[in-house]
Amino acid sequence: MKTYHCGSLVPGCDWHTRHEEEAEVMRRAVEHMREAHGETNIRETMVEAIRSRIATARDAA
Repeated sequence: MKTYHCGSLVPGCDWHTRHEEEAEVMRRAVEHMREAHGETNIRETMVEAIRSRIATARDAA
């Protein structure tokens, strides 16, 4: 399971997502950046910043 917490990129943002596929996490994160943060132009540097913050979730024991 992959996770992404927007607050790791945009301080103060509590939005997060998780999915088995990294591509779906990326899609959701980019959509969130457009809708919640008004980013109309998602540059490669933004994509790289998001991708670097996607983590593999550990299963709860």
